[in-house]
Amino acid sequence: MKNRVWKYGVGGLLAGLCAAVAAQTSPGALSIYTCVDKQGRKLTSDRPIPECIDREQRELGPSGTLRRVIGPTLTQQEREALEVQRRKELEERNRIAEERRRERVLLARYPDQAAHDAERATSLAQVDEVTTIATKRIAELQARRKTLDQEMEFYRKDPSKAPMTLRRQLAENDEDVLEQKRFIAGQDQEKRRVHQRFDAELAQLQQLWASQRGTSVMSAPVGSGASSAR
Repeated sequence: MKNRVWKYGVGGLLAGLCAAVAAQTSPGALSIYTCVDKQGRKLTSDRPIPECIDREQRELGPSGTLRRVIGPTLTQQEREALEVQRRKELEERNRIAEERRRERVLLARYPDQAAHDAERATSLAQVDEVTTIATKRIAELQARRKTLDQEMEFYRKDPSKAPMTLRRQLAENDEDVLEQKRFIAGQDQEKRRVHQRFDAELAQLQQLWASQRGTSVMSAPVGSGASSAR
């Protein structure tokens, strides 16, 4: 009788062990969720815990090893605020990336100040060239005006008797001269804009060149300065 009880007891024990192993390897027991709710209670479950939806939960393996930390579930308003923040962060990253790209383009175009100074001089020369053309045009208009004034001498006593064509030519000449003078004034402003643009670029380039020199010095092999000195 004792042997039979012992036999069945061992069988029952083995069955219990098998059931425990099966429970640990079943899908429902693969994860253990734990958290502390707003009342300070420590809760444990085999699935995410609704009482801790507004706080952090920990997902553990069957052996108690931490698998991941689950953040609180956000409300609609919180999700919208988070999305706005993410968009701002993305825009900032894109802005920084674009700024870095422009810096690389700037350095490739102007490897040193001599190249930048040459580009400034070229831009100013182009402005001076069109200004010179406008100045020559004014001289031509003034020469034409002398001819028209000589024709008006015949009507000096009574200018109203001058032909309409002559009077129209005089008015057009005055307007053309004023237009060329306005154009020259605009070119003076353009030269100031050119200087402002190149001054701003130069200030940025000086920082970039200095950064490049610093990087080159830091990346140079030890002893390279002494070798060059020799």
